[in-house]
Amino acid sequence: MTSHTSAGRRAPPHQARIPEDSVRALRQRAATDERVAGWIFVIPVLVGIGTFLIVPIGMALWISFTDWNGLSPPEQAEFVGLDNYRELVTAEGDPRRDFAMAVRNNLYYVLGVVPAQTAIAFILAVIVNQKFLRGKGFFRTAYYFPSITSSIAISLVFLFLFQRSGAINQLISGLLPGAEFRMNWLDNADGVLHNAVGLVGVDTPPAILTDTSVLGLSLWQWLSGPSVTLFAIMILATWTTTGTMMLIFLAGLQNIPPDVEEASRVDGASALQRFRLVTIPMMKQPLFFVLTIGLIGTWQVFDQIFVISAGGPQKTTLTPAYLIYREGFQNFSMGRATAVAFLLFALIIVFTLVQRRILKPERA
Repeated sequence: MTSHTSAGRRAPPHQARIPEDSVRALRQRAATDERVAGWIFVIPVLVGIGTFLIVPIGMALWISFTDWNGLSPPEQAEFVGLDNYRELVTAEGDPRRDFAMAVRNNLYYVLGVVPAQTAIAFILAVIVNQKFLRGKGFFRTAYYFPSITSSIAISLVFLFLFQRSGAINQLISGLLPGAEFRMNWLDNADGVLHNAVGLVGVDTPPAILTDTSVLGLSLWQWLSGPSVTLFAIMILATWTTTGTMMLIFLAGLQNIPPDVEEASRVDGASALQRFRLVTIPMMKQPLFFVLTIGLIGTWQVFDQIFVISAGGPQKTTLTPAYLIYREGFQNFSMGRATAVAFLLFALIIVFTLVQRRILKPERA
């Protein structure tokens, strides 16, 4: 038998065991180093946010409680408490009436633009997402191009299109043989809904609508619908924003797993059934995102109003954002202007929460 010896083997060296206290100390030191490194990277961002966001918001909130005119040093402004908010919401007078007009106009603007841009963008996204479509890159670029073009430049183009002798009236006249259509789109304060009911003979409103007022405006004024001028601006806004919404929907459509649609096709679902039962439910989160940014953007409309109508005619295109500009830089009432800004912020938050409550995107 061959004897096995351990003469040629060396005993494993003795491994010193690190005390648990030392291990704990090393871990704590590593965690501390990570926290320090994290704060080193985060502090510049926090300084930027604090300097350019939090501090200005805080100053604006303080200004909303003063009568600062925007010209004198802010420290010379007199503290007036809630007077600016009271003038806009409860006190009789032009400030409350103007704020109510701005909210009414913008509400119709939101109700008209957001559904239109969402529906058109979704349809366009479905079309350009089809595999059989040729020239997808061209169509995607063409639809998106208005969104990246200067809104001021587009507004100037629409000024020419919607003039009394512009292309829009010429087009309508061509569709109506023997008629010459000459509507003054950009200087028409008539409400669209009032015009519609006038066509069926309703020229005199019921007394209850004229005698009941909310924020200084009668119910008949609240129910007038957007003015003809605001309606033209709504067409412009829908055209310029649809491309951005289309890209968001397109990204959502391309994120749908192919096996899901394939499974529905194997189960015998038609194209319409796949669209209704598969595509739309899986697009709930992109839909919520599009509606949210659309809602926020439409409540902040300013540039088209500034270029095309300056709040007229008869304040029927006045919006809260333009009211902020007018009060602050034309009427030199920065306190009231910032109060309008914070009331607008509250409105946006309320509508966003209601929208979230309805859509429930967390369940998508």
